[in-house]
Amino acid sequence: MSTVRADRVAVARSGRGGRWIDRWEPEDPEFWARDGRRVARKNLVFSILAENLGFTVWSLMSIVVVSLGQVGFAFSVGQTFWLLIVPNLVGAVLRVPYTFAVPRFGGRAWTAFSAGMLLIPCAMLAHAVSTPGTPYWFFLLTAATTGFGGGNFSSSMANISFFYPEGRKGLALGLNAAGGNLGVAMVQLVVPIVITWGTGLNLAYAALVWMPFVVVSTACAWLFMDSLTEAKPDGTSYRLALTNRHTWVMSLLYIGTFGSFIGFSFAFPSLIKISFVEQKGFVALAFLGALIGSVTRPLGGWLADRLGGARVTVGVFTGLALGCVGVLVSVEAGSFPLFFGSFIALFVLTGLGNGSTYRMIPAIFATQVADTASAKRQAAAVVGIAGAVGAFGGVLVNLVLKFSLEGGQTIAPALTAFLGFYALCVVTTWWFYLRRASFGRAPSLAHAGI
Repeated sequence: MSTVRADRVAVARSGRGGRWIDRWEPEDPEFWARDGRRVARKNLVFSILAENLGFTVWSLMSIVVVSLGQVGFAFSVGQTFWLLIVPNLVGAVLRVPYTFAVPRFGGRAWTAFSAGMLLIPCAMLAHAVSTPGTPYWFFLLTAATTGFGGGNFSSSMANISFFYPEGRKGLALGLNAAGGNLGVAMVQLVVPIVITWGTGLNLAYAALVWMPFVVVSTACAWLFMDSLTEAKPDGTSYRLALTNRHTWVMSLLYIGTFGSFIGFSFAFPSLIKISFVEQKGFVALAFLGALIGSVTRPLGGWLADRLGGARVTVGVFTGLALGCVGVLVSVEAGSFPLFFGSFIALFVLTGLGNGSTYRMIPAIFATQVADTASAKRQAAAVVGIAGAVGAFGGVLVNLVLKFSLEGGQTIAPALTAFLGFYALCVVTTWWFYLRRASFGRAPSLAHAGI
């Protein structure tokens, strides 16, 4: 049963086992100061831990594929990119059911279960890389199971969004997401180091090193997290959200921000190796992209709280288009410093955009829906939908890169396509959220988070 005192946050004990909290009023300043902040922070900390490991396992293949040739697995460029595409695809598909699992099982139980599931891909990958002659289909299956980690994001974000008041959601969701996104950087930093422990190259360590942390995260979620009775992005909320045009507008924008972040993160090590063969020793620096993109995500939420999410988002997409131009020039000129610097700029901007777009979602629905409770539930539903669609953006990024490399041995066509898409996102954000006709009134909405 819960260790949180019943006279302080009214833990439900009728018919539901575990740590369920019935009374949760984060918008009440007295409640927030007395009870809410402490409980919310505790759940945020353990949510970040679980989500971080989810992203770590989800992106394992992004750095492992770079070394597969050294241990006897000679896959083509196309086969290599499928090992990057499949985790994105599975992670995207799982995000919607993972969000529905929160109201059914509770944030605490589902976080513990989804964290524990990460042991499966770790064990499979350790077996695959340490067994000579492992068939390609088994690597594909293993890549698919790493997608379990990608599903964690939507359930975590939807769950945590209920713990915080509207004025603090931007930073809280930014920290939660950034903590998860950092898992990509962690795996790309740690794996090149641990696989060289001892003699020779042992790729099994790339998976085995995370298993103790997965066990700890699972135990912490089960022992210390709570579930909120009101955290119900239910079927009705999903149906309403699915019929709202802003759900799909925000999903499109999130393809441009998170889809770019996760797609570039998965591909960056391979792109360095393929595009600059003489610089392949610098693959070890690929983690900097995901690291910087992760730590700038809370800043994007913070800026959105103060400047308006739409204004920040327009600036982000404008910068992403310019960043693509920088990468294009670097590829044509054969300049690795410009290539690396331009990609780092892209990662910074995707992080800012991830934070700003997610902050826009609750602000949009608070404006659109009069019933506060319904607005929160619809916003939580959109978090799940946009998260799934955004993760699918990572699939598109890597598919475009795959076809570009296979068709012309260069990423220039892919970059041109990305540039055009970012221009579309600039126009879309302005049309729906910045022009005076947006929401039928003056763009004062920009100061409400939109």
